[in-house]
Amino acid sequence: MVILKKIRAATLIETLTASVLIIIVFMIASLSFNNVFTNHIKRDNSTIENRIKELEYLCIHETIQLPYTEDFGAWEIELLAEKEDIILTYSKEGKEYHKQLVHK
Repeated sequence: MVILKKIRAATLIETLTASVLIIIVFMIASLSFNNVFTNHIKRDNSTIENRIKELEYLCIHETIQLPYTEDFGAWEIELLAEKEDIILTYSKEGKEYHKQLVHK
């Protein structure tokens, strides 16, 4: 009988240890996935890229008056005409991007 009690206690401790290890592994995996998805969402620039393409189209087909400024979410967009060129500038949090458009 004494041997059975030791075996039962040993299996109980093994089960608790395995459960704790499984929980730790799932916590690490969950935090890693959360970090990856958060970074992906922060770096997603598809909405501003679509708006820039739309403004390029409007500018090339001369349906927008220059100079043009717009706040798009956290982005500041500016279109300026310099001689025969059109300069598109968009910035967010200190990062500034420039694009030169071909004008017909």
